[in-house]
Amino acid sequence: MSLDGYLARENHSLDWLFGTEGEEETGYQDFYDGIDTILLGRSTYDQIAILSPDKFPYEDKECYVFSRTLKGSTEHVNFINEDIVGFTQSLKKKEGKRIWIVGGGAVLQPLLQAKLVDEFIIQITPVIIGRGIPMFVPGEQENELTLVDVRRYQQFAELHYIKKSV
Repeated sequence: MSLDGYLARENHSLDWLFGTEGEEETGYQDFYDGIDTILLGRSTYDQIAILSPDKFPYEDKECYVFSRTLKGSTEHVNFINEDIVGFTQSLKKKEGKRIWIVGGGAVLQPLLQAKLVDEFIIQITPVIIGRGIPMFVPGEQENELTLVDVRRYQQFAELHYIKKSV
């Protein structure tokens, strides 16, 4: 995200993200190998289709897209029309690796409200864009976290938090 907390510009552009020193060395592959399930909102899914029209970037993972209108599935994703919290609770009961929430405050906020997010790995780009699509949507979702690691990938800072034990 940008230093001021945005995932993308208001028009969904990520132009501010590219060309930052260290973008190719962010440990992404190790992170990606440690997950098996991806949750996306419909807007994020639509943007991925625009940015990567020739190849779905998560085709080797189980992908769920929360949508009010799209139903069924495609070759790479299953569209979910049910409650985000209930669906995620049932997913977390299954065997598997980590679940990754890919963009979208609309998906993240209800999961934060239900305290279902166990871990945050946030990479911060040294850019302030002023406005855009926020990572955290304002609301009643207070979660206490514990900082477990800080890494530097040239100009990127990575903060790793886990849910605080009660």
